[in-house]
Amino acid sequence: MGTTQQTDQHRSAHQRRRQLLEAADRVVLRDGPKASMNAIAAEAGITKPILYRHFGDKGGLYRALAKRHTDALLGALKAALDAPADRRARVEATLDTYLAAIEARPQVYRFLMHPADDAAEAQLPEQGFDVGRHSAPLLRRLGEELAVVIEERVDLGPDSAQLARVWGHGIVGMMHAAGDWWLGERPCSRAQLVSSLADLLWGRLALVDDRAGSPGL
Repeated sequence: MGTTQQTDQHRSAHQRRRQLLEAADRVVLRDGPKASMNAIAAEAGITKPILYRHFGDKGGLYRALAKRHTDALLGALKAALDAPADRRARVEATLDTYLAAIEARPQVYRFLMHPADDAAEAQLPEQGFDVGRHSAPLLRRLGEELAVVIEERVDLGPDSAQLARVWGHGIVGMMHAAGDWWLGERPCSRAQLVSSLADLLWGRLALVDDRAGSPGL
C-alpha cells in the first residue's frame, strides 16, 4: 500500500510540475525575457511561494523549461537526420529545423538565450539572472548530442570520437550564432541562410563515408 501511495504521489507531483511548466510557457510566449515568477504564478493560479517550492527560483524554472524545449528540439533534429534523403538534403533539413524552431517561437528562444536583456531594463526582481551560466549548458548539451550522432553515423577515421565532438560543438555554435543574428536582423530568407550554412559545412562532409550499418548522415 505504501509503495502504491508513493507512486500516486510521484505521479501527481509530476503532473502538477508539467502543468506549471505549461503555464510558464504561456507567459514566456506572451512576455519573452520579461516573464517573471509573479506572472507565472498568477497564470498557474498559485502563489509565488508554491512556485518556488517546485522550482526553487527562476534559475530552477529556466532549467526545467530549457530541458523541455531542448528535448523537443533534439527530437525534431534527429527526425530531420533520419529523413529518407541524400546527405546534403539531410544537412539542410537539420539546419532548417533549428532555424524554424527559433523562428516559430522567438519569445521562448529569447527567454532561453537572452533572459537578462529586457529584465535589466525593466528592473524586474530577476534582473540578476545570469544568461551565460544558464544558457551555456543548453548549448553544450546540444553539441554533445550532435557529436554522438556524428560519431555513430560517419567514419571520421583516427580520433573519430574527438573529431565528432569538435564537429558537434562547432556546428551547434555556428547554428546558434548565425540563427541569433538572423532572428534579430532578418538580412535574408531562412532558405538562403540554410543554403549558405550548408555550403560552409559541406567541404569535409561531402568526402567522408557513412559508417557501415548506420543510417548515415
